[in-house]
Amino acid sequence: MSNKIFALIAIIILCGCYVANAGNPDRKGEAGAYELLMNPWAKSSGLYSLNTARIQGMEAMRVNPAGLAFTRKTEINFSHSIWASGTDMGINALGVAQRVGETNTIGLNIMALDFGEVDRTTYRNPEGGLGTFNPSFFNIGVSYARAFSNSIYAGATVRVISESIENVSSTGVAIDAGLQYVTGERDQARFGLSLRNVGTTMKFTGDGLSFRGNEPGGDYQQTLNQRSEPFELPSMLNIGASYDFYLDAQVDTPNHRLTTLANFTSNSFGRDEYGAGIEYGFKEYLSIRFAFRGETGMYDPETLKTSIYAGPSAGVTFQIPFEEDGPAIAVDYAYQHTQPFSGTHTFGLRFNL
Repeated sequence: MSNKIFALIAIIILCGCYVANAGNPDRKGEAGAYELLMNPWAKSSGLYSLNTARIQGMEAMRVNPAGLAFTRKTEINFSHSIWASGTDMGINALGVAQRVGETNTIGLNIMALDFGEVDRTTYRNPEGGLGTFNPSFFNIGVSYARAFSNSIYAGATVRVISESIENVSSTGVAIDAGLQYVTGERDQARFGLSLRNVGTTMKFTGDGLSFRGNEPGGDYQQTLNQRSEPFELPSMLNIGASYDFYLDAQVDTPNHRLTTLANFTSNSFGRDEYGAGIEYGFKEYLSIRFAFRGETGMYDPETLKTSIYAGPSAGVTFQIPFEEDGPAIAVDYAYQHTQPFSGTHTFGLRFNL
């Protein structure tokens, strides 16, 4: 292993230790841009994003960018989520991944929240009747991943975040980095590490924070600006492992795969989370997955739950290959339990070219 790989691993581990030590449940709600914690992709959402160690292809840009290095050639992904049914909110996403050469892969993904039409109100008109407006929350990420060997893969994502209404806005930049290690006679054992949402602070500015008021002497009015408090991004460290069981292992090319996985998340602005999942795959045609995720203290009657995502998730993928080991089209669906509300439903369409 080269010195560069050792250096990359050391940097990510050191940064991860910092995030892990910084975690504090009492800081819940002090960060912003929590849309960075939402996964818009259907395949990985079916496992509650617990597949840090095994995620591959374009969707890895949201969970562990190292998995982007497993992109076969070109992958295009569209998705739509009905987020926390009952809130009338949705998530739309588009992603593209492209292999460049034998070991390099680049990717681009765009995610946007759909709040629908929001009634415009003021302190003089709290009931509305002043029309509507559309908040704009989106982020754009550019990723790069590299296969350093048959066992070690690494990647990084730079993401630009934008939040705005008509006259107030905020922007920031976040960086994700990750590693995956693969071992075993048939690459059955995998380990993953990802550090997400480390970046600049964000602050709201704009005319919406201005108002007309009297100057200290009270003789005339002037425009006064209110200063908003800056906020940090919801940084987190993910550590995961997975193992593949081939149910017909005596065959050179097994048809039935059963994958078990586990994941631990250390949040800088909330309680730590843990989870486990299982996925069954029949060749490349069908895969079915289930997972469970919880947070520390969730079963303590004296502790309030701080996340709507805690409990089961499930998903299914149907894939139709046009030729063996060639282009294919896939349809993904995922359900994530939420409390309260009626769960999140995610639909995806993927093209592997």
